[in-house]
Amino acid sequence: MTRLHIQTERHLVSRIGWLRAAVLGANDGIVSTASLIVGVAAASASSSEVLVAGVAGLVAGAMSMAAGEYVSVSSQSDTEQADLARERAELVDQPEVEREELAQIYIQRGVSAELARQVADQLMAKDALGTHARDELGISEVTAARPIQAALTSAATFAIGAAMPLAIVLLMPSTYLVMGVSIASLLFLALLGAVGARTGGANVWKATFRVTFWGALAMGLTAVIGALFGTVI
Repeated sequence: MTRLHIQTERHLVSRIGWLRAAVLGANDGIVSTASLIVGVAAASASSSEVLVAGVAGLVAGAMSMAAGEYVSVSSQSDTEQADLARERAELVDQPEVEREELAQIYIQRGVSAELARQVADQLMAKDALGTHARDELGISEVTAARPIQAALTSAATFAIGAAMPLAIVLLMPSTYLVMGVSIASLLFLALLGAVGARTGGANVWKATFRVTFWGALAMGLTAVIGALFGTVI
């Protein structure tokens, strides 16, 4: 007799909250700090001046990322909580309307009307608010907004990303600083794209090209601006 083995699947979507914040933070850390370093170095600044500018960019950027992520994700969380409060009140005031609304969702997904109403009854009997949050509002435990997690993740990964081009400033002679930081940062970005894609189960080559291209564009523009201002001044 064939025996069925139920295997618990691990879905990558559970990583979406912290992974988005981590990739965003690290990418911004590398790109913004490397661009700042390249721009200042292209203006013929000394290595010590470039290093000070880079460290200032790391600290300011990490704090900005933390604050920005916390505020934006908190706004998302506030919206989710407002929708849940409204749904909770509607379940108390008009449960039959909410039951029919849930059944119609299942009917639109291909379930027969009779079965859809049975499913709606059973799910609402177990967890009415959770069912409506998931199937009507699209809010689940996996995708719910987590402001503190997003803020800490972005700040930490920004600092790690920014530290990479800063390390090159300490190791590279000032004569080759622009070229050295640019090449090293592009390699860091390629590695970030590959790791992020691998972690999220996405196409590695596509993600690597995407982050590397935009990083190269940012550093190229700041190098041109730094060279122009350095020449004028």
